[in-house]
Amino acid sequence: MKEYAVTDIRNLALVSHQSVGKTTLAEGMLFSAGASNRMGTIDDGTTTSDYRKDEIDRKISISATLMHFEWEKKKFNLLDLPGYQDFVGEVISGLRVADMGVLLLNAVAGVEVGTQSAWEILNQYECPRVFYVNRQDKEHANFDKAVQQAKTAYGNEVIAIQFPLHEGEAFDSVVDVLRMKKISFSKDGSGKYSAEDIPADVADKAKEMRKELIEQIAESDDELLEKYFEAGELTAEEIESGLRKAILERTIFPVLCGNAAGNMGTQTLMDFLAAYGPSPQDGRNVKAKDKDENEIALEQKEDNPFAAFVFKTFSELHVGELSLIRVYSGEIKPGEEAYNISKGSGEKVGQMYLLNGRNRTETSVLKAGDIGALVKLKDTHTSNTLCDKSNPVIFNPIDFPEPVVDVAIEPRSKGDEEKISNGLHTLHEIDPSFQVRFDPELRQTVVSGQGELHITIIIQRLKERFGVEVDQKKPKIPYRETIVGKSNEKYRHKKQSGGAGQFAEVWMRLEPRKRGEGFEFQSEVVGGAISQVFIPSIEKGIKQVLDEGALAGYKIVDVKAIVYDGKEHPVDSKDIAFQIAGREVFKMCFKSAQPLILEPIYNIQVKCPEEFMGDVMGDLSSRRGRILGMESEGQFQVVKAKIPLAELHGYATTLRSMTQGRATYSRQFSHYDPLPKELESKVIQESKEDEE
Repeated sequence: MKEYAVTDIRNLALVSHQSVGKTTLAEGMLFSAGASNRMGTIDDGTTTSDYRKDEIDRKISISATLMHFEWEKKKFNLLDLPGYQDFVGEVISGLRVADMGVLLLNAVAGVEVGTQSAWEILNQYECPRVFYVNRQDKEHANFDKAVQQAKTAYGNEVIAIQFPLHEGEAFDSVVDVLRMKKISFSKDGSGKYSAEDIPADVADKAKEMRKELIEQIAESDDELLEKYFEAGELTAEEIESGLRKAILERTIFPVLCGNAAGNMGTQTLMDFLAAYGPSPQDGRNVKAKDKDENEIALEQKEDNPFAAFVFKTFSELHVGELSLIRVYSGEIKPGEEAYNISKGSGEKVGQMYLLNGRNRTETSVLKAGDIGALVKLKDTHTSNTLCDKSNPVIFNPIDFPEPVVDVAIEPRSKGDEEKISNGLHTLHEIDPSFQVRFDPELRQTVVSGQGELHITIIIQRLKERFGVEVDQKKPKIPYRETIVGKSNEKYRHKKQSGGAGQFAEVWMRLEPRKRGEGFEFQSEVVGGAISQVFIPSIEKGIKQVLDEGALAGYKIVDVKAIVYDGKEHPVDSKDIAFQIAGREVFKMCFKSAQPLILEPIYNIQVKCPEEFMGDVMGDLSSRRGRILGMESEGQFQVVKAKIPLAELHGYATTLRSMTQGRATYSRQFSHYDPLPKELESKVIQESKEDEE
């Protein structure tokens, strides 16, 4: 395989709202570069990127897909990332290793909620980006409107360097204000284009846009700004170097446009990325930590010690597990040893591949700045660092968002529990944005993800890969029991029939504590009414009830139990007797101290277009939600609310349906609040039915 210098590599990620054309644009790039012999289509299930069965069936991208090709003597590593919020973990993983994001906008819809989500992740990684306004061939396409929406949302750093001629079905050309040429696209799908003079009727518009672009370039560099003030113009070399620097420093976000389905504008985008896109060496030194956990900056050079980050692991039929790595320093070859510092274990590197979807090309080396796949590593997973053992460094793991959807699962067939547990653990290693836990309190296995579709895909893969099926159930809610009043009770435990006798008498007061203060036990026994040796036995008995509950089977919290008197027998009093007495008197006290049930309350943020605000707020109110406030974020509204966890089941699907898929939400546990009395009796009844 041909080897490339670090300066000749472009690591790019395609991101957008769902169904804007990322996968189709990737097809056009591969075809234009000669990396494929035809452009596949999503409808036919023939794209290089969406090659997995679930992606073909659903006609959407589900996983991040790595591709590569050469263009203008540059090696492009291209990551096609999903647009559905359910698979945001894949987007976060892909952008972690990208040096530039290509953010697609829909020429008809403009900025959408998925655009905002992608923008925020790009910001998180301080990643340079370029906009590509796709679907210029569609009826109602409006490039100027889309650009204005982007400016409103993201600032005046958004600068168009092209604008379309003949929007809609007649779209076939753009004006490039950087080159001051009209670019006409071939209509045969080849991706080729030709340049000619700008038509007179749009010449003034082109000149005005070029002036705006050059002013923005000049303003991003003090030396250029001084030169521009003096000369009133910049040279071609100054414009080129200034634009490249401004893109890298995120003071300019260029906007190009095209029609990916017709392969129009694809090659002009590739030309632009080859010329102005940052190489791995252009970016800032990569942050890592040394063996003493001191932060260091790695230079991305081939002759430095090896260090790489595993940003994704997945499994392929007949191949096994593949680990996608971004090499940040040095190089790695087949047969060499790599040290997994995250696990503290060595890995023997076998075959290494460059990928184009499912197609693999073996490579003899992966150097600094490059991205590729290692096969069948023993104990290496997403977020792990591979390095030279004699020069250990570690990268921070990927920070995945908290799940927003929970589903309880049960084996459909007895005896499948271990298979299910192993399968879910493996799937979590592949996709850490999905979580699984067994809740001993609720006695349920709960899987959590970024949306209902995310959970559906996980369960489908569990069946297809591990041959086990599960039934889905609504997860139980981890309610809590507490008191708001005080009580005073005594209980005598006496057992004389058969064998050794048992005797214990305990007098107890119960008091409420502030929310979150937990359980406190105190002894005020004086005069030896109860021997000190039995006081811990009473506490042990109480703690059994704390876990089992006294009202509806849920954990008891925020109570203070005070033992202040009692009696014992010189022969029959023993540990078990005082455990039983402590347990029973605590139950009596609890039930007479105005007990109540607490429910978990979550903070949620819903981000949606303004037109859906009324529906969203009305729905939240119907779910016993309490609106905390609203704020604008670009052209979106963010609603903040507190809502009971019990009311969030199925919310992701309802929200998507209510807003035509244009809203997202996040959640985080806040606190516990008393459950309304009319619902409390229902919860107690359901608990009794479960026990029966």
